[in-house]
Amino acid sequence: MFKRILFAHDATPAAERALPYLEHLARVEEGTVLVLHVYEPPERYSTMPGYHDLIASMESLAQEVVDDAVTYLSAAGVPAEGLVRAGAPAQMILQTALEEKVALIVLGTRGPSNVKDLLLGDVSTEVLRYARCPVLSVP
Repeated sequence: MFKRILFAHDATPAAERALPYLEHLARVEEGTVLVLHVYEPPERYSTMPGYHDLIASMESLAQEVVDDAVTYLSAAGVPAEGLVRAGAPAQMILQTALEEKVALIVLGTRGPSNVKDLLLGDVSTEVLRYARCPVLSVP
């Protein structure tokens, strides 16, 4: 049923808590996992000196997060691959889910972390609202 699973890993404790559930589900379903980390470049600083170094650092850290999760899953016998994308997290998660034709999206949730999240919704809320496949949200 869930042969291709997208794990949206945002490097939070909630995402780390989702990993064992993801591992178990992927093994039971004999699925493969695409680990995705989306970083959001701070566009307002794009003209400042050092911006490109900042982006390179963000991408490097994102790749490390993805590599660690892929290593964890692979060690557990779950086929996994990684992907790093830049952009608005919810939009990139939804776009990747469509492009990769995943059967399930797994993500950790932490609830609203500020007033903006409370009023407009956080990433997990937006993914839950607009995803075209089932979403497993792990608190």
